[in-house]
Amino acid sequence: MDGGQQYNPRTVEEVFRDFKSRRAGMIKALTTDVEEFYRQCDPEKENLCLYGFPNERWEVNLPAEEVPPELPEPALGINFARDGMQEKDWLSLVAVHSDAWLLAVAFYFGARFGFDKADRKRLFNMINDLPTIFEVVTGAAKKQAKDKSSVSNHSSSKSKSNPKRGSESQEKYLKVSQPKDEDEEGLEEAEEDEHGDALCGACGENYASDEFWICCDICEKWFHGKCVKITPARAEHIKQYKCPNCTNKRSRP
Repeated sequence: MDGGQQYNPRTVEEVFRDFKSRRAGMIKALTTDVEEFYRQCDPEKENLCLYGFPNERWEVNLPAEEVPPELPEPALGINFARDGMQEKDWLSLVAVHSDAWLLAVAFYFGARFGFDKADRKRLFNMINDLPTIFEVVTGAAKKQAKDKSSVSNHSSSKSKSNPKRGSESQEKYLKVSQPKDEDEEGLEEAEEDEHGDALCGACGENYASDEFWICCDICEKWFHGKCVKITPARAEHIKQYKCPNCTNKRSRP
């Protein structure tokens, strides 16, 4: 296949670079090159697959003839569903299968070259920091980035305007962390230590820095946003947050 020259990444960093490059090619197919991609996925042709390559190119082609194939194969027959669905729904479906294929290829390399538990975890965390192809194609990635920025700005102004809690004050809204350089890692570890004992007042799970949390201004308990059905976008417009328990207490006669 064009662009499919043999390439065997052997370290976590090399596998991640391979993942990013293949992902970039597939994103091009489903966004900037979508008209050409749509044209090539002719339902009259045989079973076709979408491939991404380490040189950031993409290709629509028949699956490998060798069994078993050298690498895991992407979803087969993506062209057959093209005319039976709305275009955006079809592209979203291809995107989901493409995400699954990229993970399969990355962890195939990990298994082949003996990555241990720590390596696999590090690889997954690096991959998980990137938006999925599905999120890029559907526009969810842009919305998430906007929400994070809004919550970050609101958190900063909230903490500055509420000095009465002094050294005991915490950011009201905890948000998903962005990748940090080495100088910021110490601050991140300090935050983990500060909030590490916090438990969600709804589900009882521990604090995690990669999850959105909100604090009740009445009882000062912390909650996962998902547990109290508060999103970062909604939190931006809340001046004083009252958890469900405090709201119920105040509503009773």
